[in-house]
Amino acid sequence: MAEDTVAQIIVNSLYKAGVRYVFGVPGAKIDAIFDCLQDHPEIKLIVARHEQNAAFMAAAVGRITGTPGVCVATSGPGASNLATGLVTANTEGDPVVALVGSVPRAMQLHRTHQSMKTLDILGPTSKLAVSIDVEDQAAEVILDAFRTASSSPRGTAVVNIPIDVSKGKSKILPFPSHAFLPPKYGISPTSRLDETIEMIQNAKLPVLFLGLRASAPRVVEQVRKLLSKFPIPTVETFQSAGAISKDLVHVFYGRVGLFRNQCGDRLMAKSDLILSVGYDPVEYDASAWNPKGDGRIVHIDVTAADYGASYRPILELVGSIAENLAYISSHLDRISKSSIAEQCRPFREEYLSWQQLPDVKRSSGLVHPLHFITILQNLVSKDTTVCVDVGSVYIYFMRYFFAYEPRRLLCSNGQQTLGVGLPWAIGASLAQDPPCSEKVVSVSGDGGFMFSSQEMSTAVQQGCNITHFIWNDEAYNMVEFQEVMKYNRSSGVKLGGVDFAKFAESFGAKGFRISDSSQVESVIQEALNHKGVSLVDVAIDYSGNIELAKTISQDQWN
Repeated sequence: MAEDTVAQIIVNSLYKAGVRYVFGVPGAKIDAIFDCLQDHPEIKLIVARHEQNAAFMAAAVGRITGTPGVCVATSGPGASNLATGLVTANTEGDPVVALVGSVPRAMQLHRTHQSMKTLDILGPTSKLAVSIDVEDQAAEVILDAFRTASSSPRGTAVVNIPIDVSKGKSKILPFPSHAFLPPKYGISPTSRLDETIEMIQNAKLPVLFLGLRASAPRVVEQVRKLLSKFPIPTVETFQSAGAISKDLVHVFYGRVGLFRNQCGDRLMAKSDLILSVGYDPVEYDASAWNPKGDGRIVHIDVTAADYGASYRPILELVGSIAENLAYISSHLDRISKSSIAEQCRPFREEYLSWQQLPDVKRSSGLVHPLHFITILQNLVSKDTTVCVDVGSVYIYFMRYFFAYEPRRLLCSNGQQTLGVGLPWAIGASLAQDPPCSEKVVSVSGDGGFMFSSQEMSTAVQQGCNITHFIWNDEAYNMVEFQEVMKYNRSSGVKLGGVDFAKFAESFGAKGFRISDSSQVESVIQEALNHKGVSLVDVAIDYSGNIELAKTISQDQWN
């Protein structure tokens, strides 16, 4: 029987799993994997400038394609640098497999160069954290890592590889491609589905509440079929952005998250039946949108409800979300259309009222966020991927930027991790078919951008087609306006001192600057037309941001 090195078995297993890109930073303890990747004709190695960003890039590929993204790091600080990227992906439900090198097995109980208890550090960031301690484990461990990362709820898996193991040999070669796919879920008991249907038919104002697992393609297809037959008012979380198509906007009442003050929040407060589809409480605490815990909720997901004081479903449909929605759609025969339409009329007016604000059409001065969003919306297509970093910029985009296709408007809502925007855009650009063929947009604040700005070099060298916008107010504004609300002043938030246009050009990208509202449309258009990597420094006006967080008191919701 033939033997391969463990490094070869691992790389060939990646290929069997459908991996075509690996993101990482090299080092002595993992160089056997890098050496094998160098020779593989169909897996491209992308060298990142920081391991955290390699994990971000892998997470973007995992979220967009459904196949776990792969990141690779060496021992010691190389491994610990992955932590933020992995916990972000695990929280957001993005499938990622991380391969980490370590010292030889015989040295693992000694103090030696770059020794570290990797699994103790990365274990809490992941669904699975395991070491390949024997050469013959390699194929099985990699298979298990992919199946774990891909199984719902999806997340991250960490594989620790001692350097001597990676160079050893085994006769147990990679498993066939079909083995890497986790088993699929089936339909829930029909008695419970029929009970749900009866509740929908008797409800005066049912609401479809879509969460992050509702952004899966199969689920989106069934959501759209259901809404095409029965116009049930629908609310998205930030992570499910794009589940509602453009021809279904008449049933859409916006996205909710972070602060309870949106049209969708009011709609759910008035609803007598909330169909919670693929919702994960990490997106938006149930205590925020259902503070009294008295909402009548049907939980539709692949996992049981995170039952508690604020989230107490009256019924749980656990199983294939797509199959359960398909059953409901095919067996539901009526809803209370006239009652729903009458109750939703004021919500429709409220949801679109921001478009009439004077600032949306500002002609001079600093750029208002809604002015920028309105112009950008008109200059990109529904298929353009927009990656939004965390900060005040993410609140505006997730509330007001329309998205009509799933997993095209990306944000970090679970961990709210700064710095994801540009690395996600790199992953999204490379995941295209063919790679880097269509423009990808990423947006960040000036603070968040500096967390991963070094990856401008990666984007340029890989030939990515990205335009990155920086909303620049020279401060950590999302922190600032909340501090002002609490203490009537801010502290520790001031930044500044960077010429971002020149910074971009130093990496070989094209730099632009918008210093006045009169320049918004022309400069955005020019930057989007630039083939390759461009960056636009936007002088943003955050003077009205305190309004973003003003939560309406409970007695005003009923």
